[in-house]
Amino acid sequence: MATEQLKIGIILGSTRQGRVSPQVGAWVKEIADKRGDANYEIVDIADYQLPFLGTTDGTEPGIAAWNQKLSQLDGFVFIVQEYNHSITGALKNALDFAREAWNNKSAGIVSYGSTGGARAAEHLRGILGELQVADVRVHPTLSLFTDFENGTVFKPQTLHLDNVNAMLDQVEAWSGALKTLR
Repeated sequence: MATEQLKIGIILGSTRQGRVSPQVGAWVKEIADKRGDANYEIVDIADYQLPFLGTTDGTEPGIAAWNQKLSQLDGFVFIVQEYNHSITGALKNALDFAREAWNNKSAGIVSYGSTGGARAAEHLRGILGELQVADVRVHPTLSLFTDFENGTVFKPQTLHLDNVNAMLDQVEAWSGALKTLR
């Protein structure tokens, strides 16, 4: 009996004009799709036009659509850029607009920034713990100095390929295991 493949969302963590997260997300998806062992899709929080939490009565259609999308996924890969030693406000807002849709799922983090986005990833790990998301250990970090040309064109070093694949191995294993809890 064949089992249904896991559905993993690659969450783009920025909404600003000129962002590079779509380039990084497309690169991760290309690597993931070559593996063929799960269904990966880009989930761009900008597409949901989420209002700022606390400024709404919660009836905007983007909120329901966001939660529905997250509910359909078994795990996540967050594309996280570091702003002022943390994640973007847009990502924090998107995380806060869902609760149960995150629970008992796994996540990998691919971060970038002047220090590889490590500080943003550490902040995200604390938030994910509160949302009952199990983040995996392997964490590819991309440098604005060596993996981007002029800070705008993504040109990853080949050394990252092994880390991305190891992270995806962990996300898939944990997503499959946690699916039994939902």
